[in-house]
Amino acid sequence: MTQSRSVTRRDALRLAGLSAAGLALAGCGIQGKKAAAPPQKDAVTDFWAAKQKNGTLRFANWPLYIDKDGKKYPSLEMFTADTGIQVAYQEAIQEVPSFFGKIQPLLAAGQDIGYDLMVLTNGVHLGRAIQLGYLAPLDHAKLPNFTANAAQKVKNPPWDPDNAHTIPWMVGLTGIAYNPKYVDEVKSVQDLWNPKYKGKVGMLSDNEEIANFGLFAQGIDPDKSTEADWRKAGEKLKAQRDAGLVRKYYENDYVDALARGDVWITMAWSGDIFQQVAEGKDLKFVVPQEGGTIWTDNMCIPKTAQNPVDALTYMDYVYQPKIATMLVEAINYVTPVPVTKDLVLADAAKKTGDDKAALEQLANSPMIYPAEVDMARLRSYVTLDAAKEKVFESIFQPITQG
Repeated sequence: MTQSRSVTRRDALRLAGLSAAGLALAGCGIQGKKAAAPPQKDAVTDFWAAKQKNGTLRFANWPLYIDKDGKKYPSLEMFTADTGIQVAYQEAIQEVPSFFGKIQPLLAAGQDIGYDLMVLTNGVHLGRAIQLGYLAPLDHAKLPNFTANAAQKVKNPPWDPDNAHTIPWMVGLTGIAYNPKYVDEVKSVQDLWNPKYKGKVGMLSDNEEIANFGLFAQGIDPDKSTEADWRKAGEKLKAQRDAGLVRKYYENDYVDALARGDVWITMAWSGDIFQQVAEGKDLKFVVPQEGGTIWTDNMCIPKTAQNPVDALTYMDYVYQPKIATMLVEAINYVTPVPVTKDLVLADAAKKTGDDKAALEQLANSPMIYPAEVDMARLRSYVTLDAAKEKVFESIFQPITQG
Protein backbone atom coordinates (compact mmCIF):
# COMPACT_ATOMS: atom_id res chain seq x y z
CA MET A 1 0.00 0.00 0.00
CA THR A 2 1.28 3.45 -0.90
CA GLN A 3 -0.43 6.32 0.85
CA SER A 4 1.16 8.85 -1.53
CA ARG A 5 -1.37 7.89 -4.19
CA SER A 6 -4.17 9.91 -2.60
CA VAL A 7 -1.82 12.81 -1.92
CA THR A 8 -0.81 12.86 -5.57
CA ARG A 9 -4.44 12.97 -6.64
CA ARG A 10 -5.15 15.89 -4.34
CA ASP A 11 -1.94 17.72 -5.19
CA ALA A 12 -2.60 17.29 -8.89
CA LEU A 13 -5.85 19.15 -8.42
CA ARG A 14 -4.50 21.85 -6.15
CA LEU A 15 -1.25 22.50 -7.99
CA ALA A 16 -3.35 23.41 -11.00
CA GLY A 17 -3.71 26.78 -9.32
CA LEU A 18 -7.46 26.57 -8.91
CA SER A 19 -8.86 28.95 -6.35
CA ALA A 20 -12.24 30.29 -5.43
CA ALA A 21 -12.11 32.35 -8.59
CA GLY A 22 -11.11 29.30 -10.56
CA LEU A 23 -14.33 27.36 -10.02
CA ALA A 24 -12.97 25.23 -7.19
CA LEU A 25 -12.59 22.09 -9.22
CA ALA A 26 -10.30 20.50 -6.69
CA GLY A 27 -12.40 18.05 -4.76
CA CYS A 28 -15.69 19.75 -5.49
CA GLY A 29 -18.77 19.21 -7.53
CA ILE A 30 -20.43 22.33 -8.84
CA GLN A 31 -22.04 22.57 -12.20
CA GLY A 32 -22.01 25.75 -14.20
CA LYS A 33 -25.35 24.79 -15.68
CA LYS A 34 -28.51 23.09 -14.54
CA ALA A 35 -28.26 19.30 -14.60
CA ALA A 36 -29.47 17.81 -17.86
CA ALA A 37 -32.43 15.49 -17.82
CA PRO A 38 -31.62 11.80 -18.32
CA PRO A 39 -31.67 10.79 -21.99
CA GLN A 40 -34.77 9.12 -23.32
CA LYS A 41 -34.71 5.35 -23.80
CA ASP A 42 -34.68 5.84 -27.56
CA ALA A 43 -31.50 7.92 -27.31
CA VAL A 44 -29.77 5.16 -25.34
CA THR A 45 -30.97 2.49 -27.75
CA ASP A 46 -30.03 4.52 -30.80
CA PHE A 47 -26.52 5.22 -29.56
CA TRP A 48 -25.67 1.62 -28.69
CA ALA A 49 -27.60 -0.19 -31.45
CA ALA A 50 -24.75 -0.48 -33.96
CA LYS A 51 -21.89 -0.50 -31.45
CA GLN A 52 -19.81 -3.62 -30.90
CA LYS A 53 -16.81 -4.78 -28.90
CA ASN A 54 -13.51 -4.05 -30.67
CA GLY A 55 -11.02 -5.52 -28.20
CA THR A 56 -9.37 -2.17 -27.45
CA LEU A 57 -9.79 0.43 -24.70
CA ARG A 58 -8.02 3.80 -24.50
CA PHE A 59 -8.29 4.98 -20.90
CA ALA A 60 -7.39 8.50 -19.63
CA ASN A 61 -6.98 8.83 -15.85
CA TRP A 62 -5.17 10.91 -13.22
CA PRO A 63 -1.57 10.16 -12.13
CA LEU A 64 -1.16 7.32 -9.61
CA TYR A 65 -4.89 6.70 -9.47
CA ILE A 66 -5.00 2.94 -10.06
CA ASP A 67 -3.30 -0.17 -8.66
CA LYS A 68 0.26 -0.51 -9.94
CA ASP A 69 3.05 -3.03 -9.40
CA GLY A 70 6.25 -1.77 -10.97
CA LYS A 71 5.31 -1.08 -14.57
CA LYS A 72 2.26 -3.32 -14.46
CA TYR A 73 -1.36 -2.63 -13.63
CA PRO A 74 -2.70 -5.86 -12.09
CA SER A 75 -6.40 -5.02 -12.35
CA LEU A 76 -6.02 -3.99 -15.99
CA GLU A 77 -4.20 -7.23 -16.74
CA MET A 78 -7.04 -9.16 -15.12
CA PHE A 79 -9.52 -7.21 -17.23
CA THR A 80 -7.65 -8.16 -20.41
CA ALA A 81 -7.44 -11.81 -19.35
CA ASP A 82 -11.16 -11.93 -18.55
CA THR A 83 -12.48 -9.99 -21.54
CA GLY A 84 -9.80 -10.07 -24.22
CA ILE A 85 -9.81 -6.26 -24.32
CA GLN A 86 -6.35 -4.67 -24.51
CA VAL A 87 -6.02 -1.44 -22.54
CA ALA A 88 -3.91 1.56 -23.53
CA TYR A 89 -3.74 3.32 -20.17
CA GLN A 90 -2.50 6.91 -19.90
CA GLU A 91 -2.13 9.28 -16.96
CA ALA A 92 -3.38 12.05 -19.21
CA ILE A 93 -5.35 14.20 -16.77
CA GLN A 94 -3.38 16.61 -14.59
CA GLU A 95 -6.29 18.95 -13.94
CA VAL A 96 -9.77 19.27 -15.38
CA PRO A 97 -9.75 22.72 -17.05
CA SER A 98 -6.71 22.12 -19.24
CA PHE A 99 -7.80 18.58 -20.15
CA PHE A 100 -11.28 19.78 -21.04
CA GLY A 101 -9.77 22.66 -23.00
CA LYS A 102 -7.91 20.16 -25.16
CA ILE A 103 -10.83 17.85 -25.82
CA GLN A 104 -13.71 20.33 -26.13
CA PRO A 105 -12.93 21.54 -29.68
CA LEU A 106 -12.73 17.93 -30.87
CA LEU A 107 -15.93 16.95 -29.11
CA ALA A 108 -17.71 20.01 -30.49
CA ALA A 109 -16.60 18.99 -33.99
CA GLY A 110 -17.71 15.40 -33.42
CA GLN A 111 -14.15 14.10 -33.62
CA ASP A 112 -12.29 11.39 -31.71
CA ILE A 113 -10.36 12.72 -28.70
CA GLY A 114 -8.02 9.72 -28.54
CA TYR A 115 -9.71 8.18 -25.49
CA ASP A 116 -12.72 5.91 -25.01
CA LEU A 117 -12.97 6.38 -21.24
CA MET A 118 -11.98 9.26 -18.97
CA VAL A 119 -12.23 10.12 -15.26
CA LEU A 120 -13.52 13.61 -14.49
CA THR A 121 -14.40 15.24 -11.19
CA ASN A 122 -18.02 16.34 -10.96
CA GLY A 123 -17.91 20.06 -11.49
CA VAL A 124 -18.30 22.88 -13.98
CA HIS A 125 -16.57 21.16 -16.86
CA LEU A 126 -18.19 17.77 -16.43
CA GLY A 127 -21.55 19.52 -16.12
CA ARG A 128 -20.82 21.38 -19.33
CA ALA A 129 -19.88 18.16 -21.13
CA ILE A 130 -23.22 16.65 -20.11
CA GLN A 131 -25.19 19.75 -21.08
CA LEU A 132 -23.54 20.01 -24.49
CA GLY A 133 -24.18 16.37 -25.30
CA TYR A 134 -20.52 15.35 -25.39
CA LEU A 135 -20.96 12.17 -23.33
CA ALA A 136 -22.44 8.86 -24.34
CA PRO A 137 -25.70 7.93 -22.60
CA LEU A 138 -25.02 4.86 -20.49
CA ASP A 139 -26.88 1.62 -21.11
CA HIS A 140 -27.55 0.45 -17.57
CA ALA A 141 -28.68 -2.93 -18.83
CA LYS A 142 -24.95 -3.49 -19.47
CA LEU A 143 -23.98 -2.31 -15.97
CA PRO A 144 -25.28 -5.10 -13.69
CA ASN A 145 -22.32 -4.95 -11.32
CA PHE A 146 -22.87 -1.22 -10.80
CA THR A 147 -26.56 -1.84 -10.15
CA ALA A 148 -25.85 -4.64 -7.68
CA ASN A 149 -22.81 -3.29 -5.83
CA ALA A 150 -22.68 0.51 -5.95
CA ALA A 151 -23.43 2.35 -2.73
CA GLN A 152 -26.89 3.87 -2.77
CA LYS A 153 -25.38 7.30 -2.06
CA VAL A 154 -23.55 7.41 -5.41
CA LYS A 155 -26.61 6.47 -7.43
CA ASN A 156 -28.77 9.17 -9.01
CA PRO A 157 -26.62 12.24 -8.15
CA PRO A 158 -28.40 15.59 -8.58
CA TRP A 159 -25.91 16.73 -11.21
CA ASP A 160 -26.35 13.57 -13.35
CA PRO A 161 -29.81 12.14 -12.65
CA ASP A 162 -30.02 8.35 -12.82
CA ASN A 163 -26.27 8.19 -13.55
CA ALA A 164 -27.28 8.82 -17.14
CA HIS A 165 -23.73 9.63 -18.28
CA THR A 166 -21.36 8.81 -15.40
CA ILE A 167 -20.60 6.34 -12.63
CA PRO A 168 -18.02 6.96 -9.90
CA TRP A 169 -14.42 5.84 -10.01
CA MET A 170 -13.68 6.97 -6.44
CA VAL A 171 -15.40 9.16 -3.86
CA GLY A 172 -14.25 11.86 -1.45
CA LEU A 173 -15.77 13.64 1.56
CA THR A 174 -15.48 17.13 2.97
CA GLY A 175 -15.91 17.25 6.73
CA ILE A 176 -14.12 18.62 9.79
CA ALA A 177 -10.69 17.58 11.01
CA TYR A 178 -9.25 18.52 14.38
CA ASN A 179 -6.13 18.09 16.45
CA PRO A 180 -7.08 16.30 19.71
CA LYS A 181 -4.11 17.90 21.42
CA TYR A 182 -6.11 21.14 21.43
CA VAL A 183 -9.73 20.11 20.82
CA ASP A 184 -11.54 17.50 22.89
CA GLU A 185 -14.34 16.52 20.52
CA VAL A 186 -16.18 17.81 17.47
CA LYS A 187 -19.72 16.89 16.53
CA SER A 188 -21.22 20.03 15.05
CA VAL A 189 -20.35 22.35 12.20
CA GLN A 190 -20.97 25.12 14.74
CA ASP A 191 -17.61 24.23 16.30
CA LEU A 192 -16.05 26.13 13.39
CA TRP A 193 -17.72 29.21 14.91
CA ASN A 194 -16.69 28.49 18.52
CA PRO A 195 -15.05 31.62 20.06
CA LYS A 196 -12.62 29.50 22.10
CA TYR A 197 -10.90 28.54 18.83
CA LYS A 198 -10.43 32.16 17.75
CA GLY A 199 -7.58 32.44 15.27
CA LYS A 200 -7.22 28.66 15.15
CA VAL A 201 -9.97 27.78 12.67
CA GLY A 202 -9.13 26.71 9.12
CA MET A 203 -11.62 27.09 6.26
CA LEU A 204 -11.23 26.02 2.66
CA SER A 205 -10.78 28.71 0.03
CA ASP A 206 -13.26 27.29 -2.48
CA ASN A 207 -16.52 29.18 -2.88
CA GLU A 208 -18.56 26.01 -3.15
CA GLU A 209 -16.87 24.34 -0.19
CA ILE A 210 -17.44 27.19 2.24
CA ALA A 211 -20.95 27.78 0.86
CA ASN A 212 -21.97 24.25 1.78
CA PHE A 213 -20.68 24.64 5.32
CA GLY A 214 -22.33 28.04 5.68
CA LEU A 215 -25.58 26.40 4.59
CA PHE A 216 -25.08 23.45 6.95
CA ALA A 217 -24.53 25.93 9.79
CA GLN A 218 -27.95 27.42 9.02
CA GLY A 219 -29.62 24.02 8.88
CA ILE A 220 -30.12 24.27 5.11
CA ASP A 221 -29.69 21.42 2.60
CA PRO A 222 -27.45 22.68 -0.26
CA ASP A 223 -29.36 20.48 -2.71
CA LYS A 224 -32.52 22.48 -1.99
CA SER A 225 -31.06 25.91 -1.26
CA THR A 226 -32.23 29.21 -2.71
CA GLU A 227 -30.55 32.55 -3.31
CA ALA A 228 -31.99 33.78 -0.02
CA ASP A 229 -30.38 30.79 1.71
CA TRP A 230 -27.04 31.59 0.10
CA ARG A 231 -27.19 35.14 1.43
CA LYS A 232 -27.90 33.87 4.95
CA ALA A 233 -24.96 31.48 4.69
CA GLY A 234 -22.78 34.29 3.39
CA GLU A 235 -23.62 36.45 6.40
CA LYS A 236 -22.83 33.56 8.74
CA LEU A 237 -19.44 33.09 7.09
CA LYS A 238 -18.67 36.81 7.14
CA ALA A 239 -19.42 36.93 10.84
CA GLN A 240 -16.99 34.07 11.40
CA ARG A 241 -14.29 35.89 9.45
CA ASP A 242 -14.90 39.32 10.97
CA ALA A 243 -14.79 37.89 14.49
CA GLY A 244 -11.22 36.77 13.85
CA LEU A 245 -12.02 33.08 14.16
CA VAL A 246 -10.47 32.10 10.84
CA ARG A 247 -6.71 31.88 10.70
CA LYS A 248 -6.68 31.35 6.93
CA TYR A 249 -8.71 30.17 3.95
CA TYR A 250 -6.63 27.21 2.83
CA GLU A 251 -6.09 25.24 -0.34
CA ASN A 252 -4.35 21.93 0.45
CA ASP A 253 -1.87 23.46 2.92
CA TYR A 254 -4.34 23.15 5.79
CA VAL A 255 -3.06 19.63 6.51
CA ASP A 256 0.40 20.76 7.62
CA ALA A 257 -1.09 23.66 9.57
CA LEU A 258 -3.34 21.25 11.46
CA ALA A 259 -0.53 18.83 12.23
CA ARG A 260 1.71 21.69 13.46
CA GLY A 261 -0.99 23.20 15.65
CA ASP A 262 -1.27 26.43 13.64
CA VAL A 263 -4.94 25.58 13.37
CA TRP A 264 -6.77 23.33 15.80
CA ILE A 265 -9.92 22.67 13.78
CA THR A 266 -10.54 22.95 10.05
CA MET A 267 -12.66 21.99 7.09
CA ALA A 268 -10.89 19.01 5.53
CA TRP A 269 -10.94 16.32 2.86
CA SER A 270 -11.17 12.75 4.06
CA GLY A 271 -8.34 11.44 1.87
CA ASP A 272 -5.88 14.02 3.20
CA ILE A 273 -6.58 13.15 6.82
CA PHE A 274 -6.53 9.41 6.22
CA GLN A 275 -3.06 9.74 4.73
CA GLN A 276 -1.85 11.74 7.74
CA VAL A 277 -3.29 9.23 10.19
CA ALA A 278 -1.71 6.37 8.24
CA GLU A 279 1.62 8.12 8.67
CA GLY A 280 1.12 8.23 12.44
CA LYS A 281 -0.31 11.74 12.96
CA ASP A 282 -2.87 12.06 15.75
CA LEU A 283 -5.69 13.80 13.87
CA LYS A 284 -9.43 13.19 13.81
CA PHE A 285 -11.99 13.51 11.00
CA VAL A 286 -15.77 13.75 11.42
CA VAL A 287 -18.83 14.35 9.31
CA PRO A 288 -20.69 17.03 11.30
CA GLN A 289 -24.17 16.20 12.51
CA GLU A 290 -25.62 18.96 10.31
CA GLY A 291 -24.01 17.53 7.17
CA GLY A 292 -20.87 17.06 5.11
CA THR A 293 -20.12 17.09 1.39
CA ILE A 294 -19.71 14.18 -1.01
CA TRP A 295 -17.85 14.56 -4.31
CA THR A 296 -16.88 12.02 -6.95
CA ASP A 297 -14.37 11.33 -9.68
CA ASN A 298 -16.41 9.82 -12.48
CA MET A 299 -15.92 7.46 -15.39
CA CYS A 300 -17.56 8.67 -18.57
CA ILE A 301 -17.44 7.85 -22.28
CA PRO A 302 -16.99 10.58 -24.91
CA LYS A 303 -19.73 10.38 -27.51
CA THR A 304 -17.02 10.20 -30.18
CA ALA A 305 -15.29 7.19 -28.56
CA GLN A 306 -14.08 4.61 -31.05
CA ASN A 307 -14.54 1.74 -28.58
CA PRO A 308 -17.54 2.61 -26.39
CA VAL A 309 -18.64 -0.99 -25.81
CA ASP A 310 -15.17 -1.83 -24.51
CA ALA A 311 -15.33 1.24 -22.25
CA LEU A 312 -18.75 0.30 -20.90
CA THR A 313 -17.50 -3.23 -20.28
CA TYR A 314 -14.65 -1.85 -18.16
CA MET A 315 -16.92 0.52 -16.24
CA ASP A 316 -19.00 -2.42 -15.07
CA TYR A 317 -15.96 -4.66 -14.55
CA VAL A 318 -14.50 -2.47 -11.79
CA TYR A 319 -17.74 -2.76 -9.81
CA GLN A 320 -17.00 -6.42 -9.15
CA PRO A 321 -16.10 -6.54 -5.46
CA LYS A 322 -12.73 -8.29 -6.04
CA ILE A 323 -11.63 -5.62 -8.53
CA ALA A 324 -12.98 -2.77 -6.44
CA THR A 325 -10.99 -4.20 -3.52
CA MET A 326 -7.77 -4.07 -5.52
CA LEU A 327 -8.48 -0.44 -6.34
CA VAL A 328 -9.37 0.76 -2.85
CA GLU A 329 -6.33 -0.97 -1.36
CA ALA A 330 -4.14 0.93 -3.83
CA ILE A 331 -5.87 4.33 -4.01
CA ASN A 332 -7.10 4.82 -0.41
CA TYR A 333 -10.14 6.90 -1.28
CA VAL A 334 -13.74 6.16 -0.34
CA THR A 335 -14.80 3.27 -2.53
CA PRO A 336 -18.19 3.30 -4.26
CA VAL A 337 -18.41 -0.46 -3.54
CA PRO A 338 -18.96 -0.80 0.23
CA VAL A 339 -18.95 -4.63 0.30
CA THR A 340 -15.20 -4.48 -0.31
CA LYS A 341 -14.64 -3.84 3.40
CA ASP A 342 -14.95 -7.54 4.22
CA LEU A 343 -12.61 -8.42 1.37
CA VAL A 344 -9.99 -5.95 2.61
CA LEU A 345 -10.21 -7.55 6.05
CA ALA A 346 -9.88 -10.99 4.45
CA ASP A 347 -6.73 -9.79 2.67
CA ALA A 348 -5.42 -8.40 5.96
CA ALA A 349 -5.87 -11.81 7.58
CA LYS A 350 -3.43 -13.25 5.04
CA LYS A 351 -0.75 -10.66 5.82
CA THR A 352 1.63 -10.01 8.69
CA GLY A 353 3.36 -7.01 10.18
CA ASP A 354 2.98 -3.58 8.61
CA ASP A 355 1.04 -4.87 5.59
CA LYS A 356 -1.54 -6.46 7.87
CA ALA A 357 -1.84 -3.34 10.01
CA ALA A 358 -2.20 -1.08 6.97
CA LEU A 359 -5.03 -3.12 5.51
CA GLU A 360 -6.83 -3.33 8.86
CA GLN A 361 -6.49 0.42 9.26
CA LEU A 362 -7.93 0.92 5.77
CA ALA A 363 -10.90 -1.37 6.37
CA ASN A 364 -11.72 0.13 9.76
CA SER A 365 -11.34 3.77 8.80
CA PRO A 366 -14.54 5.87 8.62
CA MET A 367 -12.65 8.00 6.10
CA ILE A 368 -12.69 5.07 3.67
CA TYR A 369 -15.85 3.28 4.80
CA PRO A 370 -18.13 5.96 6.29
CA ALA A 371 -20.85 4.78 8.64
CA GLU A 372 -24.38 4.73 7.29
CA VAL A 373 -25.34 7.54 9.64
CA ASP A 374 -22.57 9.68 8.15
CA MET A 375 -23.48 8.74 4.58
CA ALA A 376 -27.05 9.84 5.26
CA ARG A 377 -25.77 13.31 6.21
CA LEU A 378 -23.71 13.84 3.06
CA ARG A 379 -24.90 16.28 0.41
CA SER A 380 -23.72 17.39 -3.01
CA TYR A 381 -22.74 20.95 -3.85
CA VAL A 382 -25.25 23.54 -4.95
CA THR A 383 -26.42 22.97 -8.52
CA LEU A 384 -26.17 26.19 -10.51
CA ASP A 385 -27.18 27.41 -13.92
CA ALA A 386 -25.11 30.12 -15.63
CA ALA A 387 -27.14 33.03 -14.24
CA LYS A 388 -27.22 31.71 -10.68
CA GLU A 389 -23.49 31.00 -10.77
CA LYS A 390 -22.73 34.74 -11.05
CA VAL A 391 -24.92 35.54 -8.06
CA PHE A 392 -23.45 32.66 -6.08
CA GLU A 393 -19.87 33.76 -6.71
CA SER A 394 -20.72 37.38 -5.86
CA ILE A 395 -21.85 36.20 -2.42
CA PHE A 396 -19.09 33.80 -1.47
CA GLN A 397 -15.96 34.91 -3.32
CA PRO A 398 -15.56 38.18 -1.34
CA ILE A 399 -15.54 36.21 1.91
CA THR A 400 -12.29 34.40 1.20
CA GLN A 401 -10.71 37.38 -0.54
CA GLY A 402 -11.75 40.04 1.97
